[in-house]
Amino acid sequence: MRFAFFVLLLLTSMNAHAEKIRLHIWHQMIYAHRQVLAEALQQFEKENPDVIVQATYRETEELRSSYQSAAMGGSGPELVYGPSDQIGPFATMGIIQPLDQYLDKDFFAQLDPLAIPAYNNQHFMVGDGVGNHLMLLYNKKLMPNPPKNSDELISLGKKLTVDSDGDGKIDQWGLVFNYTEPFFFAPFIPAFGEDFLKNDVTPNLNTPALRNTFQFILDLRDKYKIIPKECDYETANALFKQGKAAMLINGDWSWGDYKEAKVDFGIARIPMISSTGKWPSPLVGTKGYSLNVNMKSPKHLEASIKLLKYLTSEPVQLLFAQKVGTLPSNLDARKSDIVKDNSLLKVSADIMEVGHPMPIVPEIRAVWDALRTQYQKVLAGSATPTVAAEAAQVTAERQIQEMNEVLQPGPGAWIIKIAFIIGLLTLIYFFRGSAVAFVKGFQGPQRFAYYMMLPAFLGIFAVIIYPFFYNIAISFSNFSLRTFQDWSIVGFHHYANALGDARFYSLFLKTVIWTVVNVLFHVSIGVFLAVVINQVMPAKGFWRALLIIPWAVPQYITALTWRALFNQEYGPINIFLQKFLHLSPVQWLSQPFTAFTACILTNVWLGFPFMMIVALGGLQSIPQSLYEAAVLDGANAWQRFRHITWPLLLPVMVPAALLGSIWTFNNLNVIWLVSNSGEPGDQTHILVSYVYKAAFNLYRYGYAAAVSVLIFLILIIWGLGSLKAQYRKETK
Repeated sequence: MRFAFFVLLLLTSMNAHAEKIRLHIWHQMIYAHRQVLAEALQQFEKENPDVIVQATYRETEELRSSYQSAAMGGSGPELVYGPSDQIGPFATMGIIQPLDQYLDKDFFAQLDPLAIPAYNNQHFMVGDGVGNHLMLLYNKKLMPNPPKNSDELISLGKKLTVDSDGDGKIDQWGLVFNYTEPFFFAPFIPAFGEDFLKNDVTPNLNTPALRNTFQFILDLRDKYKIIPKECDYETANALFKQGKAAMLINGDWSWGDYKEAKVDFGIARIPMISSTGKWPSPLVGTKGYSLNVNMKSPKHLEASIKLLKYLTSEPVQLLFAQKVGTLPSNLDARKSDIVKDNSLLKVSADIMEVGHPMPIVPEIRAVWDALRTQYQKVLAGSATPTVAAEAAQVTAERQIQEMNEVLQPGPGAWIIKIAFIIGLLTLIYFFRGSAVAFVKGFQGPQRFAYYMMLPAFLGIFAVIIYPFFYNIAISFSNFSLRTFQDWSIVGFHHYANALGDARFYSLFLKTVIWTVVNVLFHVSIGVFLAVVINQVMPAKGFWRALLIIPWAVPQYITALTWRALFNQEYGPINIFLQKFLHLSPVQWLSQPFTAFTACILTNVWLGFPFMMIVALGGLQSIPQSLYEAAVLDGANAWQRFRHITWPLLLPVMVPAALLGSIWTFNNLNVIWLVSNSGEPGDQTHILVSYVYKAAFNLYRYGYAAAVSVLIFLILIIWGLGSLKAQYRKETK
């Protein structure tokens, strides 16, 4: 009786747990904000015991691409949190819902208009704060008052850029910021005369204002030398936290980090440009919550709306204002003493007066990309400001046209559909026996084995087979930003574009060089270390474990670590070159050749351990008697390697090298992370990173799918050709 009662209690508790609604939030909040979010969600779960909320952090670009992929497949988080410029693309794709049908006018009336930007006269996001804008932060210990204009900025910057120990290396910078990204220099463009967008949609890049902005940043770096030669976001952030930078251009989202690091800082407007008398105009927007169009059930929808209201409510906004200093979007919350007594928020409101609302149209992505590419060419010295401004305008217009293009079905569409039907019927005909036998297996004597195999079969189908054929299908389609939900087969347009584009062939050549150089070093270093460990080194197990670490550590961690090592000012590689070899520091990440070289060096570090382990396995299978006989015959070490080791190791290394070449050919992580998405100026891309950019930055999904199919065909031809050549060699 007790046992039955226990089972009943257990089942009841399991049902109660199963009935709980699980919600997911994907966000890109920095660490200090994530802590406040966790506190708010904990309170929400206490007030709503039937709901469990899981918050997942993703970096901004990863959040965009991952959410697009998930929503495309009919899944994804119930709520997605990010900057307002993602509204346009997501709404155009139809992967977020209009909120007007769930939230009444009174709800929107209590919020700052900047927190509820409208797209096509509908609201797709509710912001929990207003701002998200750039400003000048200054270290009060190093300078009591901020500069008011660019002349003062340069004068103070020179005084506060100091080499304290006289070793030729700057120990304290006057100004630091992530100046390689267009978002961080965009405020200067209107200060020099004209905005970079007309009506928040049309690019306005070929202007004196943009050319002067380019030159101004160059002068800060090369003429006045008050900013580092290389400076990404993390470098600038670290320097300011450590008190090694007097001034920093960053956003209000960073305040929490600096408070936690106990930096005594103040904020001010970015200094007025002395030559024009105009203030730089930072883009002002919001970060907020949007509702996924894919909902599991009405209960999930109801709970998601309830959670959205809670996270944008006055108490939660005041919690963020108190802990990390964000300006609430709720107008009543701004009347609180928490906001009124916050000196930073007062100054931030003054800064926003000269700001400009963040554009939310999808076209802004093409404008940012065009600006970024040409601007980095200016910084690398491969383009003048005038040439870069002209090229940026042309590139932006072309990319906007490609982004919004909706192809119509042509004659090729019928050819593809007929070929698909014929191919499907052919497959059914040839595999009909196997399919029938597979189905009958679930009723035969081995049915238990079939049922055990079924989950693996379904997993392979869902993860490999279906995506493969789906990718082929969309490569013949007009799948893009404007047809995300209703694409159709149109023909061979994307293949013709790719094969007729000279850029495709230049990227292919660069990818071949990337692959050959990497695999050559992978194999040579791997075999060398394997031979040394196997024949010379004691404690073989220790050395195997030590040298396999680069391969065992996740690629993204290694890639970001190596990016830091290559920093021109603070990277250990340049410090070693200067101190021990007395060489000048190398601009590893600022020049196309050296940036590509840096990516190769990183990938060599990642790849040689695999080849070493494979070679070690092959060496242990070679009989020791062959080496003993060779020694008796007077063969030296090189002769033993050439006539015994290498010929017998070759059958093992060829498949490994082939596998390594396929991995390397498709290695996106290293290129994307070390070169920071193809810097400088998109000149370190290989084919796979080019495909990623076309799909997730410019929303050209059909074109990207076509290029990925071409990559697959190239690798298939290369792989089968190599295996066939090796087979012929072994059978002679």
